[in-house]
Amino acid sequence: MGVEARLVAGMDGSADSADAAAWAADEAVLRRAQNLCLIRVIRGPAEEAEASAALAELAGRLRSRHPVLDISVRIPHGNPAEELVSASGDAQLTVVGPRRRSSLSAVLLGSVSTKVATHAHGPVVVVRGRPTAGPVVVGLDNSPQSRLALGFALDAAHRYGTGLVAVRVWPDVGYAPSVPTLNFEAIALREEAQRELSDGLHGRTEQYPDVAVRRSTPRGHPVAELVDVARDARLLVVGHRGRGGFAGLMLGSVAAGVLHHASCPVAVLRGGVAEEEEG
Repeated sequence: MGVEARLVAGMDGSADSADAAAWAADEAVLRRAQNLCLIRVIRGPAEEAEASAALAELAGRLRSRHPVLDISVRIPHGNPAEELVSASGDAQLTVVGPRRRSSLSAVLLGSVSTKVATHAHGPVVVVRGRPTAGPVVVGLDNSPQSRLALGFALDAAHRYGTGLVAVRVWPDVGYAPSVPTLNFEAIALREEAQRELSDGLHGRTEQYPDVAVRRSTPRGHPVAELVDVARDARLLVVGHRGRGGFAGLMLGSVAAGVLHHASCPVAVLRGGVAEEEEG
């Protein structure tokens, strides 16, 4: 309740970040947010004039499209990921553009967008493309983080006037490459996934009677299956188990994987904040 109706969008001067700002403005209007704050973090005073002019021009374009939306700008100095994570503390939603894929080091160390998505104090959407049709897809595994993701996904589907696809991926757990899962084992795993998906949805979807829910329990790797199901989605929603400082980003996490491979906007709902504060 302490979070005001405010969205934050991280800018870096690229066309991708401008698209993210446009997506954020559309989302702010749908959410009836009070403010959209465009933030571009710079290294020092030498960059301030260019950043200020670019943000003013972008803000002007967005105001012309959404005259009722209050749009503000900020140009702090510092580390982009750290500044955006800090700004996420009083935001209803933080929006950033996609990660760059230009170098191996960027993949290994994690881009600004990935760091923000997996360490922010609230929901983050990484925008790739601006689809205006298609369902909302949510990945579920009965963890506390996926329960947060389900609530966010149902609310988004209701707001967009579209359906929801709830996905519970079950793995192929062969004993060795030469010993595949037996048929009766595969049937048991699939039925377990279906039961867990039903349990996760129980009592939640009834709150959104206007949202048609389709259930999907594919077999495979969570990242590959979620990306495939979401290929025509308007939004893909996943949870992430937070682990503290930036070094805590697990390179093999589902959130990091779908952020790198999905072709649609991805919302990340991060858990573990209370655990970190206690530990």
